[in-house]
Parts: sequence; C-alpha cells; structure tokens
Amino acid sequence: MAALATVTVLTLAVSTSAGTGPLASGGTKAGPGPSPLSRSSAHRPCLISGGPEIQMSEGVPTTAGYSRSTGTVRALTLMIDFSDAPGEGKALDRYAEFFPQTQKWFRTSSYGRLDYRPETPLRDWLRMPKRFADYGIERGAPFDPGYRKLVEDIVTAADPKVDFRSYDLLNVLVTPNAGPSALDTVLSVTFAGNAEAPMADGVPVANASFVYSRQDDGSGSYDKTGYRVLPHENGHVFGLPDLYTQEGGGAVGHWDIMSEDWGANNDLLGWHKWKLGWLESSQVHCASAPGTKEYTLTPLARAGGDKLVFVPLDARSGYALELRTRAGNDETVCRPGVLIYKVDAHVDTGMGPVQVFDSRRDSGGCTRSPNVHAELSDATFRPGETFKDPRRGITIAVAGADLKGDHKVRVTRR
Repeated sequence: MAALATVTVLTLAVSTSAGTGPLASGGTKAGPGPSPLSRSSAHRPCLISGGPEIQMSEGVPTTAGYSRSTGTVRALTLMIDFSDAPGEGKALDRYAEFFPQTQKWFRTSSYGRLDYRPETPLRDWLRMPKRFADYGIERGAPFDPGYRKLVEDIVTAADPKVDFRSYDLLNVLVTPNAGPSALDTVLSVTFAGNAEAPMADGVPVANASFVYSRQDDGSGSYDKTGYRVLPHENGHVFGLPDLYTQEGGGAVGHWDIMSEDWGANNDLLGWHKWKLGWLESSQVHCASAPGTKEYTLTPLARAGGDKLVFVPLDARSGYALELRTRAGNDETVCRPGVLIYKVDAHVDTGMGPVQVFDSRRDSGGCTRSPNVHAELSDATFRPGETFKDPRRGITIAVAGADLKGDHKVRVTRR
C-alpha cells in the first residue's frame, strides 16, 4: 500500500534531550566496554558500519569506549547544586523522580538482561565550588571548558567518599532550579565514550549523563513520564545515537526513546535491542539472499521468539522489520503492527540515522499524547499491506497474523 518514499520531516518546536559530546576514537577504554553482539556467520551481511568520521553510529557491533549494557551495571548517581541555585527540598526527592522507574524501564526493555543498579553513596546535595552561571552551560555547550571543569569539581567534591572505579557510568541529577525550564530549553546531555575526560581514582569519567530541570507531560507528574529523560541519556552511554533531527522527532516519531522520550511511554527499536546485546542471534534474521522467504515475528514486548528481520542494502544500511504491540514499554501503541524502517550507519547522531516508513501517510496519526509527533504513530503495516522499493527490487509483505498475535512477513528481493 505504501511505496518507498522519503519520510517527511515536520518542522515543529519540541523539547528534546541533547545529544552526545566527545567520543572515544581509540586508545584507553573506559570500563569493560560495550556488550558483545550475539551473532552467527549468517549475520555477517547485516553487520553494517559507518566511517571513522561518524561520531556515534548505528553500526553493529558497537565500537569501544561505551559502557556495557548487559549484566550488572552500576550507575553512580549524584545530586548537585550551586550557591546561585541551591537544592530545592531533599536531594533524595530528586533521586526519587528517576528511581526505581528507570530500573524498571531497563529491566522490561532488556527482557531482564540488564541489571541496572543506581547507587547514591552521597545522599545530600553535592555543592559545587562555583556558581552555576560560571560554568557557561547552555544548550549545545561543548565539553570544554565548562563541563570539563564541572566534572573535575564533582570528582573533587565527591572524594574521598566515592570510589569511581566501582562504577560503570555517572548520572548527575542537577537541582531543577539551575538553568531554564525544560519547556524552554533542554540542557540534558551525555558525554559518552570520552576517553579524554578527567580522571577519577585512576579511571576517566568517560560516560556521564547530566539531567536538568524537569520534563513534564502536561499532567504535572514527573515520576510517571518525566523520568524517561534518564533512560534516553543512558542510551548514549551504551552507544545509541539520537534519532531526532534538527527539526524534531519526525523521522522516527514515538517508536524509540532515543527519538522522543516525553509524553506516553515507548520502548527501543529492535535494532537497538540487538545492538545492546538484548537479543540472541536466533531472534535476528538476516535476509540477504535473493528470492522469497517468509519469517514469523513475535511482539517485541514479549520475551522469546523471533524479533527482528534485517534486509541489508549495502555495507552501511538496510531495512529492519519488527512487530510492535500494546504491551510492556509500548503500552500506548495505538496501531499495532509491523514497523518497517531504514537504518543507516553512515548517518551521524542527530542527523536522522533511522527513518520509519509510514503505511498511512498524511493521516495525522492515531495518538493524541502531548508533544508527540503523531503522524508516524500509525505507521505500522498490517496483514495485506506491502512495502516496496522498486529501485532495489525489494518487496516486504505482511502475509498474516495468528491467534497469538504473531505476524508472518514475506521478504522478496531480486
């Protein structure tokens, strides 16, 4: 029903989490490194990669320098304030805006493969020696000099009570009255894979997420939805790029928390789950051979079963297929079905490395969640609907669905 088309990017003012900072280009690696990708020799044609000039890539496997995303991950979490922005209320109240919600989100999304453990050895506000205004922090601020000085001051203030060698990543929860409201400017940012970061107890503080202000869904509740700015930022320390563009989230919509992390709940794409080590090799199929082959997709939210079919186009890109339903972290999906999207490892973070194809273009979408790009909310393909790329000779048909909700997809390529 929907032929291959360029995804329309809506020009819309939205509040988003900021992107990443300096990334490791080799050399000293922080921590144990990214989680290993579960794959077999049959997956080799689907191991797309970007060039060395790409700051943060959708390529698999993830390059060195990031935190692991499977097993037990210890997240040092500190609450900081400033003399010109003293902490409001108790520091642990700020902590409670994000936990245990973030833990539950990662546990659900990873099928229990990520044991995310936030640890806050300092339970009061950690006062910085300089005023907030003196660090020069603003939207898009680089790591040097402001953030470098802030990290150095955090390390100095936290020692000797904190042993940074014991942690895989750092979360800095800034007092919400430091800087503008998230409704005006989002300052939240992550510096990931930064091997040139300041040292603490002999290791670089290479993967650090900073969260500012509060992200409200319009209901006045921060713990129900606003906490998801942190899973988004932590996605960067695990090696995931931003999926939104300069214009906002119009390329992926609400199908991945790395695109939009506000409003109604949402999960990660199946491609990201494979990239993070949350899918076994048997759950991912590489449709690289010519001819026609049929696959069964089980709901992404359900543990076990086949989750992802990837159709490689070249060494850097391909089409991904997965089944999204109203369950788990996808509790607000308004049109369940097969999501089809293009992944391009040669497109940098924040430039649109993923594009979702819309089965119902210009429909206006089916969600009314606040601040969400609604157009792509009904993008999924249902039984009887077909995606075609005539130029490359690829046809993807949703052939049917069974009583369990599993879907059959038929991939044909010349």
